[in-house]
Amino acid sequence: MFDFEEKLIPLDDWISSFIDWLVEGYRWFFQGIKWPVEVTLSWLENGLLAIPPLLIIAVMAFIAWRTSGIRLSIFTVAALVFIGLLGFWEDTMITLAMVFSSVVFCTIVGIPLGIYSGKNDKFESFMRPILDGMQTTPAFVYLVPIVMLFSIGNVAGVLATIVFALPPIVRLTALGIRQVHPELVEAALAFGATSNQVLFKVQIPLALPTIMAGLNQTIMMALSMVVIAALIGAGGLGAPVVLGLNTLDIGLATIGGLSIVLIAIVLDRITQSLGSKSN
Repeated sequence: MFDFEEKLIPLDDWISSFIDWLVEGYRWFFQGIKWPVEVTLSWLENGLLAIPPLLIIAVMAFIAWRTSGIRLSIFTVAALVFIGLLGFWEDTMITLAMVFSSVVFCTIVGIPLGIYSGKNDKFESFMRPILDGMQTTPAFVYLVPIVMLFSIGNVAGVLATIVFALPPIVRLTALGIRQVHPELVEAALAFGATSNQVLFKVQIPLALPTIMAGLNQTIMMALSMVVIAALIGAGGLGAPVVLGLNTLDIGLATIGGLSIVLIAIVLDRITQSLGSKSN
């Protein structure tokens, strides 16, 4: 009975049947989830593509200078000009739109979940295995149900990225809230502060560096999904990497990957500097 030569639990069939049932009976629900993501992505993508490249470079350089200094500002200009000279400017803007869309929804969902997890032990215990599963499940596993529920394209890529990139900001927000010293909370309550005032004027400001670290990790994980999302029809810098892989064009894959690395360095340094300034 336990020689394990035959499959006795058809879990794969059960999962497939469940997804088919969701697709047939609740497509309207998933289209409702898709709509705000689609609108946000479309707005960001069209906006970034409509802005002249030199203006975007100037704005990014200014942000880098204000957050980290002149060295990062110079690097940002050099990186963006280099990417533009490679012919990947439009792909870069699409990638940034996808990353920013993912981060917006991860922030909207993740920070409230993290705050509640930090304040409620039972909810934190409930969320822990869910976040563990989201972080440890291989990213490719997300793609099949995402495609079945939301079809292919940039929106599906963003939704897969949201699932993949959400756990860090939830975990680190909860950690930041829990690290606030209880005596500070007690002192604020003793002076007549309400629970909302304690949260917004004591706990969140003190937890902000940790929350920003979570945001940084969410951005990095969103960028790491760019290539994987390209496998389900998402555009951006992942497309030349996948095309290079399919055609064994190492040059195309390399410059696509290099462009992703440069964008990742710029965004990483900016968010790290914002986090350090919030200390």
